Amino acid sequence: MVLKLTRPKQKSPLTLLRQIIYLLPVVSVGGWWSYNEIQSYLVKPEAIVVLGGHEERERYAAHLASKNPTLPIWVSSGSPSNYVKRIFAKAGVNSTRLHLDYKAKDTVTNFTTLVDQLKAQGIDSVYLITSENHMRRAWIVGEIVFGSRGIVIKPLAVPSHARPESFKKCLRDGARALLWLMTGSTGENFLKYFLILVIH
Repeated sequence: MVLKLTRPKQKSPLTLLRQIIYLLPVVSVGGWWSYNEIQSYLVKPEAIVVLGGHEERERYAAHLASKNPTLPIWVSSGSPSNYVKRIFAKAGVNSTRLHLDYKAKDTVTNFTTLVDQLKAQGIDSVYLITSENHMRRAWIVGEIVFGSRGIVIKPLAVPSHARPESFKKCLRDGARALLWLMTGSTGENFLKYFLILVIH
C-alpha cells in the first residue's frame, strides 16, 4: 500500500482578495452593531423619545419620566396634546419637560423631524420608547437617522400582544432612512407617485 501525500492547492491572490471583499461588509456591519450595542448599554440617556401611535407608549414614558425628573421628553405624533399632557400630569411630570411634535407621518419621519431638535439641545443619547412589535423597525431607522448625528439609542419596548412587524417593513424603512441620509428626502411620497405613473 502506497500512501500519497498531496499538497493542498494554494489559493490565488485574486481569490483571496475576493473573499476579503465579500467578508468586509459582514465584518463591518457586525463591528458597527457590536459597538452600538455596547454603547447603548453603557450610555446614560439625556432625554426620552416616545414614538406616538399608542396610549400605552405615552403612559410608559410618563412612568419613566416620573422616575427620571431631569430628562426632557419628546413625543412624536402621539395622542392629542391635551390628552398627552393629562397622562404626564397624572404621573407628576411637569409640562415644561414635555415637547410635543406632530410633524411625523410615519416611523421614518418620527426620527427625521426630531433629530435636529435633539442635536440643537445638545442631546447625545435617548431612551427610545415604542411598542415591542414595532421596536425592531424603529431601532433600525433610529440607528441610521439618530446615529448619523451621533445620538445613541437605548431602546425600551412597551409590551404588546401584536405580532412583530415583517422584516420587509424593516428593510423598506431602513432604505428610506438611508435615502434621507443621502438626499434629505424620506421618499414617503415615492410609492404614491409610482402608483400614479403605473396606473396612468
